[in-house]
Amino acid sequence: MDTSVSVPPCDACDVVTVPARQGLEAVDILRRGAGEGVGPVIHDDGCDTLGFLVPPGTAAAWDVPGSTCTETDGRGLSVVPAPEPPVEGSDWLLPPGEADLATDPAVLRAALGEAARLIRAADSCR
Repeated sequence: MDTSVSVPPCDACDVVTVPARQGLEAVDILRRGAGEGVGPVIHDDGCDTLGFLVPPGTAAAWDVPGSTCTETDGRGLSVVPAPEPPVEGSDWLLPPGEADLATDPAVLRAALGEAARLIRAADSCR
């Protein structure tokens, strides 16, 4: 897997939104990965979702079932120097400065797939 993607400043990032349960599993997978970092992640308390900051342009090709990717064109995502969450009712799970600049979309796609498989396996044991 190529992790040499040039990562832009977060104020230009798109946002991949997933259900919180799958997103939390994906964060764990990414943090355990071999040198593959996870960028800033936003938790939306009201919708029970996580938002992963990814490089701009990701939304044009994003097709992962159960998730959405939104182009932001930098609107509301100014993360310099110590940001407040960009959306009312949300909070940073991994704030800028404690995370890589953005999550590589290919790495996120793989982590979300693995997270979905883990959740299906766990749910089938009930």
